[in-house]
Amino acid sequence: MFDFEKLIVYQRARQFNSLIQNELIRSNKPEKTVRYQLSRASLSIMLNIAEGSGRFSSRDKRNFYVIARGSLFECVAICDYLKQDELISADVHRIVYSQSEEISKMLFSLIKQLERKT
Repeated sequence: MFDFEKLIVYQRARQFNSLIQNELIRSNKPEKTVRYQLSRASLSIMLNIAEGSGRFSSRDKRNFYVIARGSLFECVAICDYLKQDELISADVHRIVYSQSEEISKMLFSLIKQLERKT
């Protein structure tokens, strides 16, 4: 098992990516370009957490976690757009938003811890 797989934030990001893929991407409701961007952003969260965990310096780790958090914010913004245009239900939006908040707090905590080490 790789170290990143042990991180709870990675596990939550993986669950979040599955939610995005199953509820939003495969539904074909949003237009193709929006689905593609949302898919890339949700996958980017996982990938940046994984890549960051493999870095040796605190500064490098922190940078990847900051990028992961930015990708998370991008997902939230896209989901806000989809809800506004009634392409997703309020229930799906609420679930996405709730999971996003949890992941954001975890990433913020990791970023702050690493900030003290740099």
